[in-house]
Amino acid sequence: MPDPKIASKQGAVVQVEAGKTYMWCACGNSTNQPFCDGKHSGTGFSPVVFTAEKDGAMVLCQCKHSKNAPRCDGSHSKLN
Repeated sequence: MPDPKIASKQGAVVQVEAGKTYMWCACGNSTNQPFCDGKHSGTGFSPVVFTAEKDGAMVLCQCKHSKNAPRCDGSHSKLN
């Protein structure tokens, strides 16, 4: 499988609602970053589905290299 496209080299701060399900883009092709819009079709990637545990802000990965996806873990600072 190819490497994902780097959408951005910074995390995206998003507001989430407790109990609501979200789909995080894992391929980097979505125009609705950091969320999936279906552009992964045929890439071998699938979105990461998660349910927010509480209301509030989350920092989601946009470089697509986080070891803690969908959360940003700072991996973008190590990319070229």
